[in-house]
Amino acid sequence: MTPAGIEPYPARWWHRLADGRIQCDLCPQECKLRDGQRGACFVRRREGAQLVLTTYGLASGFCIDPIEKKPLAHFHPGSSVLSFGTVGCNLACKFCQNWDISTSRDVERLQDAAAPEAIAQTALAHGCRSVAFTYNDPVIFAEYAIDIADACRDVGLGTVAVTAGYVHDEPRREFYAHMDAANVDLKAFTDEFYARITRSHLQPVLDTLAYLAHETDVWFEITTLLIPGHNDSDDELRRMSEWIAAELGPNVPLHFSAFHPDHHLRDVPPTPPSTLRRARRIAMDAGLRYVYTGNVHDVDGDTTWCPGCGGALVVRDWYRILDYALTADGSCPRCGLAVPGRFDATAGDFGSRRIPLRIAG
Repeated sequence: MTPAGIEPYPARWWHRLADGRIQCDLCPQECKLRDGQRGACFVRRREGAQLVLTTYGLASGFCIDPIEKKPLAHFHPGSSVLSFGTVGCNLACKFCQNWDISTSRDVERLQDAAAPEAIAQTALAHGCRSVAFTYNDPVIFAEYAIDIADACRDVGLGTVAVTAGYVHDEPRREFYAHMDAANVDLKAFTDEFYARITRSHLQPVLDTLAYLAHETDVWFEITTLLIPGHNDSDDELRRMSEWIAAELGPNVPLHFSAFHPDHHLRDVPPTPPSTLRRARRIAMDAGLRYVYTGNVHDVDGDTTWCPGCGGALVVRDWYRILDYALTADGSCPRCGLAVPGRFDATAGDFGSRRIPLRIAG
C-alpha cells in the first residue's frame, strides 16, 4: 500500500508484453509484472494498465552530511550536502550496510513527505552546496530524483547520485542528464561475485561507468567495498584498477572502503586497514593517480596528493579538511598541475558533523 494522502506516481520506462504482462525497462532486472505485482526494487508496481512509482514524494529521512561522506573527494571539498533516500533497491547485496532501508517492504516507514521544491529550498536555507540521493539507490526512484535535481538547479544547487549504476541505457541517459556528480559502487570485478552476492551482473555497471566517462560532463568517483575473501585478492584488484585506468582514465578517483559484518554476511570479519592500504598500492601501481581509503583512520589515504610533484593538496582526517592548498582553478600551487574535479578557491568548513532534519511539504 501507499501512505495515506500520497498518490502513486506514473512511472516511465516500461512496455506491454504480448502475454499481457508489463515489463519494466528501467534496469537490467527487467521485471515482468501482472496487475498488482511489484518489481524486484519493491517500489515500482503495476496498477491496471500502467506502472507506478509508489514512493514519489516520500523519504526515509533527511540529513546534512559532509560531501566527503558520499564519498566524493574532488567535488567541492569541505562542503555540506543534504542527503536523503527512500526505501527499496534493485540489487540484493548480501553485505548491504543500509539493509534496513534497501530491503524494507514497509512503505509506511517513509515518514517524510517532501515536494522537490521543498527539498531544494531546505538545502539552500541550510547552506548546502548540493543534494545527494543516497541510502538506497536513486535509480529506482529516478522520476522523483530528476524532479528534485531540476528544482535544485533552479536555485543554484548541485545534485549527487550515490548509486550502484545498475540501469538500462535510455533511463541512464535521462537520469544523468540531470546530475552534477555521482559516486558509483563498483562492488567487485567478477560477474560471479555480482550474481552470487548481489543478484545482478557486472557488465551494466561497467557500461554506466564508461558512459559517464566518455559521454557526459558528470563528475564521478568510484567506491569499492573490500570484503575479506570475496573481492580483495591482488589479482582482482589489479585487473579492476587496470580496467579503470585504460577504459575510464587515470584521473578517476577510486575509494576503497572497509566492510563491517552486516545483513547476510555477519560471519565475515571486518576489513583490516592493511587490506585497504594494499589495495591502494595496487591501484596506484596500475596507474591510477587518486586513490583513497575509507572507513578507517588514515590521513595519508584520505589526502589528495599531487601526481606531479608529490605535494599534499587536500589533507583530510576522516571528514575534516586540515589543509587546502589548491588554487582557485583547482591546480597545484607548486607545479601547476591541474587536478580534475570541481574545486573552489577555499575549502568548505562543514567538518564531520551530521545534522538530521525534518522537511515539511
